Amino acid sequence: MPPNERLADFEAQRPRLLRLAYRMLGSHSEAEDVIQDAWPRWSSVTGEVDVPAAYLTRIVTRLCLDQLKSARARREEYVGPWLPDPLMQHAGEEAVADDVTLTLMMAMERLSPLERAAFLLHDIFDTPLDEVAAILEREPAAVRQLASRARRHLREARPRYTLSPQGAADLVRAFHEASTKGDIEALSGILSDQVTVFSDGGGKILAFRNVVRGMDRVLRLFRGLARKAAYRPKLLATVMIDGLPGFVSIDRGAALQTTAIEVRDGKITALYIVRNPDKLRHVHAMLAEGREG
Repeated sequence: MPPNERLADFEAQRPRLLRLAYRMLGSHSEAEDVIQDAWPRWSSVTGEVDVPAAYLTRIVTRLCLDQLKSARARREEYVGPWLPDPLMQHAGEEAVADDVTLTLMMAMERLSPLERAAFLLHDIFDTPLDEVAAILEREPAAVRQLASRARRHLREARPRYTLSPQGAADLVRAFHEASTKGDIEALSGILSDQVTVFSDGGGKILAFRNVVRGMDRVLRLFRGLARKAAYRPKLLATVMIDGLPGFVSIDRGAALQTTAIEVRDGKITALYIVRNPDKLRHVHAMLAEGREG
């Protein structure tokens, strides 16, 4: 195959491969590294490849499985809660072409690497079972079991409550307004009794070191933050973050952060706040380019 054709096939598959790598790893930078590592492997293949997409999927999946081994070891030493890098779209843009939400990404952290790969390839990326078996170098029956176990673990995390774009934007702005003011009455009206707050600073910036659970503790948290704030945080953009409504803001301490909001039965059940600057480099770049997602 001529080099220019090989490059064309690679570039045609790049968006899909990058999305797969991100879903496997939860990290933009690690996903981009995997795609970089995939190119020399693909360019060095000799002879014709009947289905480039399948071959490239195999290369990227195997690289991701190798990467997950070291990634899991690093996460055991991670300071505070670990969250996936925020995958953003503008609130008015078409969603990413899969139904994986941030909630599901968090739940997938409990799967084994092979379960995660089998579920993503078969259920999300619509890869036939025999192809998944070849990619994972397992028998089809074993892959079917891997995917089935993954579905059982993830059943509760699949999307079940969808807001309209306007409803999402209204809720995001209402939460931002109430939380920055420490408005307990307003927050009480939009938070679930079992609301949970995850804040990922990675030990590099001030963030909550532990998950905060329950409305009373969360209300005290935001009331305390509002009292201590030297200035009011600034809302930069309302966005969708991995399928959840959210926003980008300059928060207390002049730090950029993203906040994703999980909603069930009209109430906010979880807040996912990313403050780790290493996870927000692409957000800085988007804002610098005048884009919001």
